[in-house]
Amino acid sequence: MVTTAHHDHKIAQMTFASVYPHYLKKVETKGRTKQELHQVIEWLTGFTSEQLQQMIDLNATFEVFFANAKLNPNASLITGVICGYRVEDIENRLTQQVRYLDKLVDELAKGKKMDKILRA
Repeated sequence: MVTTAHHDHKIAQMTFASVYPHYLKKVETKGRTKQELHQVIEWLTGFTSEQLQQMIDLNATFEVFFANAKLNPNASLITGVICGYRVEDIENRLTQQVRYLDKLVDELAKGKKMDKILRA
């Protein structure tokens, strides 16, 4: 799916710190834990909990966040629709990576089993 340059730029400049509390609230409201959220983020990005906290403390944009991530080789197995976009069809790499993360958080909040979320 083609996104606009404005849309891609807006996503790139959003900070992980501004979105993280929403991720956490979403999963905790549905009975999942902060540790599970961190497990999902670590699977996708390679970041430990300490590195995630550093990204939050640095107020890192998603552009910086994913530039420092070691994306899981199985990330391309993440498919489906999130925020109105089919993640596997998003052409902008960074926008796709952010939507991968959104999709994983959504799956966690919906109660999907961890081995399915982590594409095991």
